[in-house]
Amino acid sequence: MHLLTGIITCGGSLLVFCNTINFNMTPDFIKSVKYSSITPKIDHSAVASAALESNDEIEDDTPAVAVEEPPAAVVEEEIPEPVVEEPEPVVAEPEPVKESVPVIEEEPAKTEVVEEINVAAETPVAEPEPEPAAAVESPAKILEPLPESVPYLLVGAGTASFAACRAIKSRDPTAKILIVGEEERPPYMRPPLSKELWFVNDDQAKKDLKFKQWNGKERSLLYEPIPFYTPINELEESKNGGISVATGRKVVKIDTVNQIAHLEDGATVKYDKCLLATGGQPKAPRFLNNAPDDVKEKITLFRNVNDFHKLDGIVSSSKSVTILGGGFLGSELACAFGQRSKLGEIEVYQAYQENGNMAKVLPEYLSEWTTSKVESEGVKTLPNSSIKSIKKKENGRLELDLTNKTIETDHVVVAYGIVPDNTLAKASGISVDDAHGGFVVNEQFEACPNLWIAGDAASFLDPQLGRRRVEHHDHAIVSGRLAGENMTGADKAYMHQSMFWSDLGPDVGYEAIGIVDSKLPTVGVFAKATETDTPRAVVTESDEHDRSKFEETATIKAVTPQTASGNEDNQDYGKGIIFYLKEDKIVGMVLWNVFQRMNIARRVLKEGKSYDDLTEVAKLFNIHASE
Repeated sequence: MHLLTGIITCGGSLLVFCNTINFNMTPDFIKSVKYSSITPKIDHSAVASAALESNDEIEDDTPAVAVEEPPAAVVEEEIPEPVVEEPEPVVAEPEPVKESVPVIEEEPAKTEVVEEINVAAETPVAEPEPEPAAAVESPAKILEPLPESVPYLLVGAGTASFAACRAIKSRDPTAKILIVGEEERPPYMRPPLSKELWFVNDDQAKKDLKFKQWNGKERSLLYEPIPFYTPINELEESKNGGISVATGRKVVKIDTVNQIAHLEDGATVKYDKCLLATGGQPKAPRFLNNAPDDVKEKITLFRNVNDFHKLDGIVSSSKSVTILGGGFLGSELACAFGQRSKLGEIEVYQAYQENGNMAKVLPEYLSEWTTSKVESEGVKTLPNSSIKSIKKKENGRLELDLTNKTIETDHVVVAYGIVPDNTLAKASGISVDDAHGGFVVNEQFEACPNLWIAGDAASFLDPQLGRRRVEHHDHAIVSGRLAGENMTGADKAYMHQSMFWSDLGPDVGYEAIGIVDSKLPTVGVFAKATETDTPRAVVTESDEHDRSKFEETATIKAVTPQTASGNEDNQDYGKGIIFYLKEDKIVGMVLWNVFQRMNIARRVLKEGKSYDDLTEVAKLFNIHASE
């Protein structure tokens, strides 16, 4: 009996002890929390759902949380005024919010729970998008490691570099080539930026850099799509070689002795052979040096794809745009913008110091005709104009005080041409041509051992015309190709006469070669144009918008020539040949709406003869042919 009584007594004590422990698992300071009084406060469906959706973002995005009206409403309904006055400290210091237990010890339980709800309610209202966007963009800013050394390094990612790539790969199929370019895209062609691309109406096509040739066929501005190129991290191990492009990177110095390229970001690349094809920079007007920022932001120096996208948006949303410059680029852009002016969408001005469009290249009578053509495209030309002052008005527009007129415009486009970028040459100790600009090269386009130059940046010795520098697309192709061949051991001298072309829309275009300077004596021979004598017609026939390629393979059709007329006073300048003379010898030619004849022009220029009757020379071009 005593044993039974002891067992019962012991069991009861043990049961009471266990229950006591179970109840004491909850600390006293937690028992003071009035859960039942707080729970009903999360009845707002929007707040509850937002808190659940943003639960993963609270910790990351807390610093960006802004105080909005919805959380203020919750505070006013549930807690006293003193608590409402301090919402920011809770948001700015997320750690105390996470450690809710210590805070509850100091404050009433009711207050702390409500503050936690406020944070959850504010988070979804507080623009969570910017922070994730920054997190996504930051990896793009991480620079990809470059190879320690490459057989072929090409500095610049333009036409000359790509032409060199093709030449290198044709002679060295397993070549490993690294291109370093400042723009955030692989090599592309520039001519459509001021021509065909402006006639594209599809916004997505423009974004994708797709345009239609004058014959309607769609083409890409990129020479090759991105998958064509070898990823940089695979270049060194590639058995078949490849071409890699490091975009958004800038070479600032070349150690020509140790053959090492130094990049702006601190990276270095050792090379066996190197090409510099850095091109040029847009010429800036003098007034821009002292212009205030609010004026500068309304001025575009047009040069690359980014400039096109920016300017396309501006032209689409502006009432007036003014182009400064009457040369190739300025006149092409004027005609491109003029198509929108015809539709009443925008007012287009073109201001320049000369008497007419292309006045530095074309003889006066043809410059006047070209000016009339540009005006017929919907452009208001302002010849003999120079800028006295420019300022931003209160209405947000620019006021241009010209020597002969004052105009208001929404935006100004500067089209003064380019100047060679000699910064890299000076930093690297490479010789610079002070007279013509650019890097001095020999007949093989080599500046120093294992270092070649091509494109706009090269000052070269022309076999017919002496030392000069050329800024055109065809020269970039020819010089890049020559440099690429010589980088593989060809040892070729430059013997080519490059050409250039300009289109004032699909109906009027010209090609030129040699020295074409309106200060020189000229003789023009013209004929009446037909429907086949237009840029549109020649592109339709050849299916090639790049006329430097087309002219290389062009053949002359068998035709019967007629008597030529050299009377320049004849106002029908439908098509013709303009000869530029120096010491009675032909040093340059413009083929006005005459195509597939550049090989003949090169032959005439190469001969360097004097002619008594240039109308006889014009017969070689068959401009009066009856087909």
